[in-house]
Amino acid sequence: MKARGGDVAALLLRATLGPMLFAHGWNKVAGPGGIEGTTRWFKSLGLKPAEVHARMAAGTEMAAGVGLTLGAANPLPAAAAVGLMAVAARTDHRGKGFFVFKGGWEYVGVVGGAAVALAALGNGRYSVDGLLRRQRAGAGPALLAAGVGAASAAALLAVCYRPDEKQDEKQDETDQ
Repeated sequence: MKARGGDVAALLLRATLGPMLFAHGWNKVAGPGGIEGTTRWFKSLGLKPAEVHARMAAGTEMAAGVGLTLGAANPLPAAAAVGLMAVAARTDHRGKGFFVFKGGWEYVGVVGGAAVALAALGNGRYSVDGLLRRQRAGAGPALLAAGVGAASAAALLAVCYRPDEKQDEKQDETDQ
């Protein structure tokens, strides 16, 4: 059988996005500061309880990375990526402009957009979903990934995001 361009594009996008997400999650656990450093960072961002969020973010990034890489269960790993990036945009990148080298939202926007694009494209023939003949592609999976990811992030932030008041006031001034 001849490969279709969409199958190859999905494979390339999955091989780029999935390992990158996994590596970010792994770094939260085994990087220079380990999970303790990630916990301190999340505490400084205002995510409470920080220890739970550090572990949850690391685990979600690694699981989404594996799911995307293998091409399994579209659009769920894409939704996880969108949720992760939305939380990061709100807690760490907000008010810092566009460019990532200035702490801006460029990186999280590209990763979230790529995840939604992959959900629309589908995982392709060269994937677990392809082997199981469970191909989901199009506007429905893309909207599901974007909607579930954004709703999950909004719920998490509403319940668990509590930056200290001085930090919150300073952020509001920056946003204006």
